Amino acid sequence: MCDLTNPIFTNKTAARKHLESIRWADGRFCPHCGATEGTSFVRGKKHRPGLYYCNGCSKQFTVTVGTVFERSKVPLHKWMLGYHLMCASKKGVSAHQLHRMLGVTYKTAWFMEHRIRESMKDETPTAMGGEGETVEADETYFGKKDGVRTNKRGPGHKLRVVGLVERGGRVRTFHVKNITSKTVRDILVANVRRDSRLMTDEAAHYHVVGEEFASHRTVVHSHHEYVRGEAYTNTIEGYFSIFKRGMKGIYQHCGERHLHRYLNEFDFRYNNRELTDSERRDEALKGIEGKRLTYRRTGERANV
Repeated sequence: MCDLTNPIFTNKTAARKHLESIRWADGRFCPHCGATEGTSFVRGKKHRPGLYYCNGCSKQFTVTVGTVFERSKVPLHKWMLGYHLMCASKKGVSAHQLHRMLGVTYKTAWFMEHRIRESMKDETPTAMGGEGETVEADETYFGKKDGVRTNKRGPGHKLRVVGLVERGGRVRTFHVKNITSKTVRDILVANVRRDSRLMTDEAAHYHVVGEEFASHRTVVHSHHEYVRGEAYTNTIEGYFSIFKRGMKGIYQHCGERHLHRYLNEFDFRYNNRELTDSERRDEALKGIEGKRLTYRRTGERANV
């Protein structure tokens, strides 16, 4: 539940103190030199609120320096509400909806959403699966590649996503240019432990790499087979269903160059699905460190 009366959504000072409690949970530090001691609060009406001074490097800083919030002119309480809405909405929030609710321009809301997605990215992913664990792998196609103008049927002109999910655990998705045996193998061996049980459909690009895992079982979708004992890919397909509903129903259009950040968003919400909305918001705020994203950089691609 989103309590819109929470001061962090309406008051700049409350929002700043909340962010400080998350980023500096283990103690305040200087984002310029990393010093954990010798920092002091700068007092006086001439200075902006929340300003600190580092005796080590003689520089000033606030809690937003070195984060996705750096140099943003959007008040922190609007950032807090934007984070909450993005984390609480199962299929996302459009930039148009955010611009109406926050009272910012559409361009600002669009840029805010990309910075929020950047903070949702898992920078230290650990291997999935393990002994006795099951990992499902599948791929999906949707939308159109950049620069393609066609209504032809088939996956040739569509965006490609490969997904991995632990049953009862995490999901990890990847935007790829082409789905081949090599592409799929590179993703699997880099992200899944070899002692895992692999479940896929009958696609040929899983046949060889499947032999590198503890076991590999398939279901034949072309013969309308979807479950055979413990062999199924319903978990990853359920995730793709949420992803596609969000992309088609909420965002409606996604440029190929931005797809990797949308995947960050949907992966993050799924991987933190057992948390409350507020806990999920604060978990996303923990990822703001060292992720300075400029407007120009939002056009960068991240294909596998």
